[in-house]
Amino acid sequence: MQITDTIYALSSGALPAGVAVIRISGPATADVIGRLCGALPQPRRAALRTIRTRNGEILDSGLVIYFPGPASFTGEDCCELQVHGGWAVVHAILDALAGFEGLRHAEAGEFSRRAFQNGKLDLVEIEGLADLITAETEMQRRLAIEQSGGGQSALYQGWARRLTHARAMIEAELDFADEDDIPGSVSETIWTDMAKLAAEIEAHVDQAGLAEIIRDGLKIVIAGEPNAGKSSLLNALAKRDIAIVTEIAGTTRDVLSVDLSLAGFSVKLYDTAGLRETDELVEREGIRRAREVIGHADLILLLSEKPGDFVWNEPVGNDVPVIRVATKIDRNGANWAPGQADLFLSTTTGDGIADLLEELKAHLPDLAGRTSLAMPSRKRHVDCLKQASAALARSRAVEGLDIQAEQLRLASDALGRITGRVDVENLLDVIFSEFCIGK
Repeated sequence: MQITDTIYALSSGALPAGVAVIRISGPATADVIGRLCGALPQPRRAALRTIRTRNGEILDSGLVIYFPGPASFTGEDCCELQVHGGWAVVHAILDALAGFEGLRHAEAGEFSRRAFQNGKLDLVEIEGLADLITAETEMQRRLAIEQSGGGQSALYQGWARRLTHARAMIEAELDFADEDDIPGSVSETIWTDMAKLAAEIEAHVDQAGLAEIIRDGLKIVIAGEPNAGKSSLLNALAKRDIAIVTEIAGTTRDVLSVDLSLAGFSVKLYDTAGLRETDELVEREGIRRAREVIGHADLILLLSEKPGDFVWNEPVGNDVPVIRVATKIDRNGANWAPGQADLFLSTTTGDGIADLLEELKAHLPDLAGRTSLAMPSRKRHVDCLKQASAALARSRAVEGLDIQAEQLRLASDALGRITGRVDVENLLDVIFSEFCIGK
């Protein structure tokens, strides 16, 4: 793809700010900087410059850093203007840039898209970069660093090289079967490795659930009969008023949620409508939505304010734990006997809240001792990996070296689509549209 436009955008955070970073990338970068700031700075060295309009009017003074391509983020000539982060300053500079012929404001994710097109980053690294920008917890940061730093791409590229070697061996036997230096049986040299590769890919796919929890959060649903204290518990854990709390049963009519950071993980808490039979139309819709979110939960907190109310007939996954929580023990603690609930708490006094948090931590993934978080974190990764695994399985099941080679090619192409090496044009608009302007 021939790139002729030079693009620019504010690449730092919301204004006003102490410092704002304006990024420029494209073939006209050096000329524009020379006309705005005078002498072009030495490459990759910060220089203090006065920034002026084409008529010589001073706009601001700031640091200018020039990155000549291909040794830049986008692979083309780039520059960053680090200026004062006031609205008037930034908009005046952007207006000045807009006045140059051949310059235009960047679209969402366009800097990263140029980095991909110029071979500076692959799609997994770019997706990791997007996740790093939005990471809110320590584990999200670690997962994003693994991807944006190329660790996961290196794993996929290693698998692709093994597939390429296997295909080369098959092609050699097909084309040069009569030559003495060509192995007589491909199976002796490659199929053992292909079986091992298939097992490695399947084990990698099995980690997708863990990656989903890290990236999207552990989904915890607070459920129970009306007036069991669900909304009060949500407010207590969030440490602010999220849900309306009254003594009237059925107050909560919709699913409310709040995001927490717990032991470095993202936790999503859902407060649901009380589960009961009712003819009230709005409450029935709330109960329907409650059952829908329960069906996707990773953990259920089943609340009750009195013994005997732990009735649970809702369909959940086979491995979804249900923790029975006795509530309002400041009022009715004498009614409970040991063993009638897993946890006892009061949101009024705070008793038992710390025990609940420790119990929730016990249900978070155990990543102790892991030095790498290379795992598939997006559905498209998993889909491509499953396609590669299925093609490998077919390659070992069919007969005929030419057919087997074709299946290995399909497996290789599936891995290539993850990093963007083959057949990904239809994905690009979707991926880069998730980026902010200026990245």
